[in-house]
Amino acid sequence: MDYKISIIRYLYYISFLGLLILYLFPGSLIGYFFYGDFTQQPNMIPNPLGTSINHALAFFYFSILGLIAFVETTKFKQNLIFIIGLAIILELFHLIIPNRSFQFIDLLSNLLGTFLAIVIVFFYRRYKNGKI
Repeated sequence: MDYKISIIRYLYYISFLGLLILYLFPGSLIGYFFYGDFTQQPNMIPNPLGTSINHALAFFYFSILGLIAFVETTKFKQNLIFIIGLAIILELFHLIIPNRSFQFIDLLSNLLGTFLAIVIVFFYRRYKNGKI
């Protein structure tokens, strides 16, 4: 295995662990880090959608890493399904985690970030195989 892919896989696994911690913690760890308040969500990029852009960026980053890490393997489709499922399940867990709230716009943002990464990797694969 190429050492670059190995590094990307390690980043993917570490990012997965970080995503689980941030999503399943009952409160905002990033809000506590920036503002000293577990109840305040930081708005990383000022926009009319509020903090939902954070979800799209996080899942775009995570999905790109995961898809590139397995782009040349037979586990690519399994990983693709895993990432989409994770985008849905983590937001649904906010229904039962104390001090967290499920928001449909956050679910859509998770999926938007994931699908943007899928489109980019899809075109990359087609380009690499000489079909574009």
